[in-house]
Amino acid sequence: MSDLVRERISGVLSGRKATYLVSSAACGADLLALEAARELNIGTRIVLPFAGDIFRETSVADRPGDWGNSYDRITVEAERAGDLLLLGCSKDDPAAYAAANKAILDEATTIARSSGLPLAAVIVWDGKSRGPDDLTEQFQKGALERQLPVIEVSTLK
Repeated sequence: MSDLVRERISGVLSGRKATYLVSSAACGADLLALEAARELNIGTRIVLPFAGDIFRETSVADRPGDWGNSYDRITVEAERAGDLLLLGCSKDDPAAYAAANKAILDEATTIARSSGLPLAAVIVWDGKSRGPDDLTEQFQKGALERQLPVIEVSTLK
């Protein structure tokens, strides 16, 4: 399934002629998108709600799959390039991930304005909300509130 989703993400990025991707680095869609951007020579900025080692523990290593090596490589490269933004939230803050969503949209808006390039939000999901705490749906709503186009990438076969 990862290969199919990665292929779909790559198709969106190349089809829209993306030049920059702002994302978090959680296992799954975030890391797939960052890997696709790297392969397509698209600049990246990573936004994490708290320190990278804590994020790795709570959003990468604690999930199914072997995402650790990808996370390590991608975040080290971003840090070296000055493209790793740590928000400084507490890992116990229930609003930490929502703050990261907002910061991703803020960073992307700033980059788009300074470059004069168009901006769109991309969400990768099965199209169904998991309820009021669904961070993907919250990200979608935040993008729509900013009147950004939202592109959905399906995780379904």
